[in-house]
Amino acid sequence: MNRRTKAIATIMALVAALVVSTTTPSAAASAPSAKTSPPDVDVARVQSHLAQLQATTARFGNNRVTGTTGYNASRDYIQGKLQSAGISVEQRTCVPCLRSATYLTAEWPAPPPGPPGDRRVVVFGAHLDTVFGGPGINGNGSGAAVLLENALALARENPTMTKSVRFIWWPGTEQGLDGSQSYVRSLTAAQRAAITAYYNIDTVGSTNAGYFVDRVSSPTAAPLRQYWNALNLYPEENIEGFGRSDNVPFQEAGIPTSGYTTGAAGIKTSAQAAKWGGTANRPFDVCHHASCDTTTNIDPKALDRSADGIFHTIWTTAVAW
Repeated sequence: MNRRTKAIATIMALVAALVVSTTTPSAAASAPSAKTSPPDVDVARVQSHLAQLQATTARFGNNRVTGTTGYNASRDYIQGKLQSAGISVEQRTCVPCLRSATYLTAEWPAPPPGPPGDRRVVVFGAHLDTVFGGPGINGNGSGAAVLLENALALARENPTMTKSVRFIWWPGTEQGLDGSQSYVRSLTAAQRAAITAYYNIDTVGSTNAGYFVDRVSSPTAAPLRQYWNALNLYPEENIEGFGRSDNVPFQEAGIPTSGYTTGAAGIKTSAQAAKWGGTANRPFDVCHHASCDTTTNIDPKALDRSADGIFHTIWTTAVAW
């Protein structure tokens, strides 16, 4: 049993013990059978998605700016992968985005027809767009690829679900959170009430990685925090991204939020280097928003830890176990 598998087993055992202690014997006996812990997300699959995103952006202006051919081709790649896995996918129009664009929402299991009723949903999102200055493989191809592979892994595992999981690839984030604002504004009161949490995945493969969680002390952040704690990483609050990420419209609508990042242009302190490794007094991502943000600007270990932590959070919040 490797270190990551032991960490997952420890976390899930603690949560399972809590559930058993608060469940009556009759309820426990009638619970659906399900797997007791999530498998690892294969980081090589995530890296394959990143390679495809880089190849696509290289063909179309070396960026994925919202509404450009590079953005549209990257969106279509993700949509094709989702549909091939049998995942329900919808293209939605961003109104208003600075540049006209559609974006993807995907759901597992497929949503039933008609109004949402009391169906509860956990939402995970990552922005797909970039600035003009580079291919944006860490920022935020890494989040988009982690989100894609988590959706595909969930479909492959096909566990018994207690909630639906919705995956969204945002446009317009680099122009001012246009996509997430458009989405949240489009929700009815019942649809907002159905969302139990929103988790944001933004820049999660930084080469001088830090480990940060949005609203790190909140109950919503608990599964993210617990997973990295089990790896002795002990994440800190995402101060660098405060008020600048796609969780903001959800927060303003009263929806609990959290998320992962391994740092962007912020500078790693000596204390952080001692805790996490890497180089003090250097940016977490020296290529943030630059032309060098390619597949060589990815730390596979940070990417893997982020992908697995997200899958652990999906499992903890939406899977029967």
